[in-house]
Parts: sequence; C-alpha cells; structure tokens
Amino acid sequence: MVLDALIPGRFTRYVALGDSFTEGVGDPDPTRPNGVRGWADRMAETVATVNADFRYANLAIRGRKLHAIVAEQLEPAIALKPDLVTLYAGANDILRPRVDLDALMKEYDAAVARLADTGARVVLFTAFGARASRFYKPLRGRFAYYNELVREVVDRRGATLVDYWRMSEYDDWGYWDVDRLHMSSAGHALMARKVLDVLGVRHDLPVPPPLARPLLTRAEQRRANWEWTREHAGPWVKRRVTGRSSGDGLAPKYPDLTPFPTSAAS
Repeated sequence: MVLDALIPGRFTRYVALGDSFTEGVGDPDPTRPNGVRGWADRMAETVATVNADFRYANLAIRGRKLHAIVAEQLEPAIALKPDLVTLYAGANDILRPRVDLDALMKEYDAAVARLADTGARVVLFTAFGARASRFYKPLRGRFAYYNELVREVVDRRGATLVDYWRMSEYDDWGYWDVDRLHMSSAGHALMARKVLDVLGVRHDLPVPPPLARPLLTRAEQRRANWEWTREHAGPWVKRRVTGRSSGDGLAPKYPDLTPFPTSAAS
C-alpha cells in the first residue's frame, strides 16, 4: 500500500463528529462499540496501517440533531487537539416537519468557525441527493438549500467539501441499508474511499460493488414497501412523535484518541 501524507504535513489526530452517518449505522460489526463500523472507521484503519503515530476518535451518535451535536461533541473534540476533523450534521433536523434552516446553519457556521480556529483541517459534507427515493423526494428542496448554506460555510471558513449531493453512485439502492435511511456496508466502504480522495490521500481501497438487490414484481414491491413501513419508517416516526432517539443511552464509540486498528477493529 502506498499512502501520501496530507499536504502540508501528515495528520495524526483525527476526530469524527456527527450522527448515524459518521457513527457507522448500516455497516454492522458486533465486535465494535455500538455494534457498527462505518466509513470513518474504515478511513482511520487505512491511514493507521502506514502511520504508527495516527490516533482516531469518533464522537458521533445516531439520531442526534445539529444542536445536540454542537452541545455534546464540539468542546470534547476541541479538547483532543485534532489536526483533522470531519463533521456531518443537520440531516436529522431537515427530516423534521418544521425546521428553520437559516437559524440552524448559523449555529453550524459558528461551530465550524470554532473548529477551524484550532488549525485543524475541517471536512464538511453536503446532504445526499436522494434522487432514487420517493420517500425523500418532497424534502429535496430543503436538502438543496441546506447544501448551498454548507457551501457558503466551506468558502467562509476555508473548509474542505465532500460533495455527497453529486455522488450519483448512491442512486443505486445497493449502497443503502434495508432501512433505506443509512448507507449499507458497501456504501460506507465507498464513502471512505471518497473522503480519502478528497483529502488527496493515495490508497488502494477498491471501488466496492453495490450489494445485489433482487428484482421485484409490482406485488413484491408493494409487500416490501409495507414491510419497510412497518419495520423502519413506522418506528422512526414514532420516535419523532414521542421525542425519543435511536441514540438514547449510547455513548460515543471512541471518545478518546485511539490507536487504530484497535484489538476490536483488527
């Protein structure tokens, strides 16, 4: 494996912030904290194989909205003195019936400013395009506006952008978990590759093929949609109505800077 250091200099202290996207939901691994792996773990493993000084923390918790991410994760992240930070936040807010995106993104911008002031390389993400999803179609206008505000923050704060919105590969359902809300293991593997590419880090991660999904008849599709509504969409809506979160009771996977691969991750 050949891996370039970031220019200028190598990074050795990576902290990942966010929600289920960064925690790794959809990429199950019972040997790891919270039972998931995810693109950030995969990226950290790749870098750690050639950099013995590399350390990684992942503070992301599934279900967290932007305010909770800032309130719970920002100060612990700064205290770790990272030289690389990734942040994806706001998607859980966009999915609520009402959201003030302008107010939301003012808080986001202030958090990114704090991270940028540490001197760390800050990596941000646009929201996914969801072109193939009828469930998300009514919200695409919100996602597009959110993305424009993210791009403004990137320009204002000198951050690095991973443009998830323009990744057409994710129109293939094989890169999504059966819950249709989170990336599959193949989707997380592809995202790890995408982030490394944006950072200019050479690697030998292959392009993962999408998971094979069976072709369904119309009757089978209706049945699959009903099962998805009962098993995934229904519980998601119930949590929203009752004010609960899928992340209730969970702690960050790696709250401190950790050598990677760890015994649980190897």
